Parts: sequence; C-alpha cells; structure tokens
Amino acid sequence: MRTTRTTALVLGLATVLACAAAPTASAAPDKRRGECSAGQLCVWPKAGFRGERATSELAGIEIESCVTLPAGTTAASFANRTGRPVTTYQSATCAETGEFATYPSGTWVPESPYVVRAYKVWES
Repeated sequence: MRTTRTTALVLGLATVLACAAAPTASAAPDKRRGECSAGQLCVWPKAGFRGERATSELAGIEIESCVTLPAGTTAASFANRTGRPVTTYQSATCAETGEFATYPSGTWVPESPYVVRAYKVWES
C-alpha cells in the first residue's frame, strides 16, 4: 500500500511539474527580451535588445549566403527565430578570420561577444 501511495505521489508531482514547465499560448511575453516573431532574425544595435530593431524574414533570406547588415548598422544583441541555425560574423563579409558563432533557432542573445556585421542562415 505504501508503494502504491508513493508511486501515485511521484506521478502526481511529475504531472504538476510538467504542466508548470510547458509553455502556453496565453503566456505573457518576457519583457526582458525584445519582440521577435517566428520566422525572423531580429537584431538590435545595443545590448539587452535595446535600440531600433531590424528584422529579416526567413522567406527573404537566401540560405547559406552571407547577408551583410545595412551600411552603418551593427548588432550587439539578437534573436534567432528562423527555425534554422544562424551564424553571426564580426566580419561584414562573413570571413572566418574574425569572430563568428552559430546559434540554433530559439536563441536569444542579449549581449553578443563581438559586434555583429553579417550573418548566414543554414539549411539545417
């Protein structure tokens, strides 16, 4: 009888924890992050998702091609919601002689370790 009660308690606790961790459609957005919709790569000129946000839609990005941010634009924070991995580059030509790193979809980077000047979106 004790084993049955213990098992029921453990299963009940697991269910409560799973429900608490599961995202819901009505969950309020995290105010510490900037706005960035699904299918977008969003960049901000200042750390902490501050400044005027620039977005790129996955539908308008040529996969595996270097995309340079517009002249005079750099990013200090970004969010990858493209559904694909994205590599950000310190170099405006996606040169691998400068700093670069690849981030999976769903990544929010409040402070890039280097100034971002270009990026590539990968197939997978």
